[in-house]
Amino acid sequence: MPKQELEVIGQDTACCPGLSAAPLDETQAADLAKVFKALGDPVRLRLMSMIASRGPGGEVCVCELTPAFELSQPTISHHLKLLRQAGLIDCERRGTWVYYWVLPGVLDRLAAFLTTSTQPARADA
Repeated sequence: MPKQELEVIGQDTACCPGLSAAPLDETQAADLAKVFKALGDPVRLRLMSMIASRGPGGEVCVCELTPAFELSQPTISHHLKLLRQAGLIDCERRGTWVYYWVLPGVLDRLAAFLTTSTQPARADA
């Protein structure tokens, strides 16, 4: 089975300097939309949160993720696969279990993209 990977936006710092710094071009917008689409599902957002809460270099076993949801194990695996394809997490099989972790810098790049610091905050905002 071929492995399909999506490029994570922001890997190259020149790619996406920030939402308010410059308008996105078509390619940047398409790449970023894939990431937000992966995070746009409540189950995937919770999974991402559970994995990310382990901190940098932390990992979590799928056996710890599955009981938190009233979903089947194959459904959880599907959601995790979509997060992997979006370039947000990675995994490694160890025996019967699969361990997941957030890819280094992913959350920082997304936060940097969404942060607007070029203008002072407006009083009416």
